[in-house]
Amino acid sequence: MDRRSRLRRLAGVGTRFLIVGGISTLIEVGAFNLFVYVFGWDLVVGKIAASLVALINAYFGNREWAFRGRDRRGRGAEIVLFLGVNLVCTLLGAGIVWLGAEVIEGVTGHGPGPALVNIVNLASIAVIVVVRFVLYHYVVFRHSPQDAPTDARA
Repeated sequence: MDRRSRLRRLAGVGTRFLIVGGISTLIEVGAFNLFVYVFGWDLVVGKIAASLVALINAYFGNREWAFRGRDRRGRGAEIVLFLGVNLVCTLLGAGIVWLGAEVIEGVTGHGPGPALVNIVNLASIAVIVVVRFVLYHYVVFRHSPQDAPTDARA
């Protein structure tokens, strides 16, 4: 497969991944605001819980649509890898939210309000999108060796 075809294929997978991610992000942001501003949960606890809620949509959307046709190593192994990647990403996202809130408090002298917290939360999601795509593409929903695109120069 030539470079142009590989890039086109990657763009298609990336677009589907972003659509699934967009829907999951809406779910996560809605749940985050519900947990923190309606139920009064701690920011980090709310972030982790909201990420877990969005995770359900993300798994099925990515498995059945974004990365369809990929090697199915077995549902159990795939779910373990998916959960492992998302545990790392959730902790990284929670850490970014915590750090952002701490920086804002250090700069302003008081805790951030809902608008700034949501800006920090969205920034954490943007970072995590890139990390998740790379790990889903190369680890969780990988091509099997016989199905992997070959380099035309090899």
